[in-house]
Amino acid sequence: MLSVAEQCSNLGFGVGLRTVHYTDFMESCPEVDWLEALTENYLGTGGRPRQVLRQLSMRYPIVLHGVSLSIGGSSPIDRHYLKLLKVLADEVQARWISDHLCWTGYAHHNLHDLLPMPFTEASLAHVKNRVDEVQNYLGRAILLENPSSYASFVFDGISEAQFLREIVLSTGCGILLDVNNVYVSSVNHGLDAKVYIDTLPAEAVGQFHLAGHSQREGYLLDSHIGPVPEPVWDLFRYTLARVGSRASLLEWDEEIPSLEVLLEENEKAKTLAALPSPAIQIHPELHL
Repeated sequence: MLSVAEQCSNLGFGVGLRTVHYTDFMESCPEVDWLEALTENYLGTGGRPRQVLRQLSMRYPIVLHGVSLSIGGSSPIDRHYLKLLKVLADEVQARWISDHLCWTGYAHHNLHDLLPMPFTEASLAHVKNRVDEVQNYLGRAILLENPSSYASFVFDGISEAQFLREIVLSTGCGILLDVNNVYVSSVNHGLDAKVYIDTLPAEAVGQFHLAGHSQREGYLLDSHIGPVPEPVWDLFRYTLARVGSRASLLEWDEEIPSLEVLLEENEKAKTLAALPSPAIQIHPELHL
């Protein structure tokens, strides 16, 4: 099985491939280090989207990012989904495959949302087994993304960061560290975002996500709209110092701007990654 280290070279700074930018990529070949494609938009389909992705895979490194694996779900892993995913990954020579630490449906009914899961010893064992099953089928390690969170369970006995850490150490999977999601969840739950970052095994982080969020009454919403807010840039600076540089991608999925605007945001991330990392100290309250 291909490990995270074998798959996740630092590709640089990429953007999410969206249909509104197909023409830009096909006609002008903009200077982008790599592209992240939303798995479900190309899974088991033909037509123009699959053709565009196949052609772009000859020009850019491609990463597949899914929202329907339901790694935390109670229904059996969908083997048909895995079969289609493996075919697609082979077809576009995907550098790695990622999805979310959550559940998305029941009895093969997709609820089209990234739903929170309880952080208990029982659910930890459950997810470990499912990650092993998926990775053995695909023949490669997957990356799990920390989702944004708006609710928690009263019987949670493990922090989300510790939960993710234990999965990684047990299964050999990697982490897609969404810095915006860490910030959003930390504000929503009154937690310390830096402690979250410190808890994760840095060597297992294969990719970063950056994004914008929206202020709602009493909470933050991971809306993927607008430029990256300054508090997220600040946390990204800390993350770079703690983890090091990784393949990074800006998500912008609502009111999608021109590709030029996206690339300008990418330049900000490049500038931060190129700066010398400040000395940091792991928080004293962290016990691993």
